[in-house]
Amino acid sequence: MTIYEIKRRVEETSPYFFTTKSLKFFGQTLRSFSVCKAGERFFISAPMRDSSGKVVGRTERFFNPATNELDRS
Repeated sequence: MTIYEIKRRVEETSPYFFTTKSLKFFGQTLRSFSVCKAGERFFISAPMRDSSGKVVGRTERFFNPATNELDRS
């Protein structure tokens, strides 16, 4: 599963998570996300960058394909 498919599937459950405005605020793009299978779910993560490009944290979520929801744990 790709981040693009996850984005499409969470449009109803998390409509603002992958918006251009949200991604820009955290210095991210869809390409900056990695996707790893974790059992029945998928772990997605991407570095958060400040305006100078310095990594200041990470966005980490689990995508549940059965419910099309993003969870923190």
